[in-house]
Amino acid sequence: MTMIHSKTAMIALFSAASFFSLGQAAFAAGEDTTAPPEKTKTSTECKDGKIWDKTKKECVNAKKSGLDDDILFKAARELAYAGQYENSLKVLDAVKDQNSARILNYRGYSNRKAGRMEVGMSFYKRALQADENYILARSYMGQALIEQGKVEEAKAQLIEIRDRGGENSWAYRALLESLGGVRHY
Repeated sequence: MTMIHSKTAMIALFSAASFFSLGQAAFAAGEDTTAPPEKTKTSTECKDGKIWDKTKKECVNAKKSGLDDDILFKAARELAYAGQYENSLKVLDAVKDQNSARILNYRGYSNRKAGRMEVGMSFYKRALQADENYILARSYMGQALIEQGKVEEAKAQLIEIRDRGGENSWAYRALLESLGGVRHY
């Protein structure tokens, strides 16, 4: 009897450790989060691709701001979630590392949401060329594939996310929900 309890305890411990490490890996592989970005003055007051500079306490031109890529990325993400796709793209233009998977992914997202599906898809593909484990790009690409009626290809992206350790991630759940909430593998 104690042998069974020991095995059960070991399996539970291993499962918990695996869940924690996979969750951390999934987060690292695409800023994977369930929460939309918090609205700031960037999306509520700034216009024309300008972003809020906390230090200067004003809207500044993203290209001339001298702000680092992380701040610019967060501002572009906030603008994209606020439906300001063109402003998001202007901010992404200011990022130094234009070949970063996260930047390419949000270029894909903003273009797709702005109605430029093919342009968006090309950026998702480039994001995955930069980092094939970037599961957020796989999720957004899968959602785009569903919009195009390519459900089997979207299912393939869901499996890729799972196989890359992202089954407990927002990226996986979002694509699964877009597929009707049913695992097809």
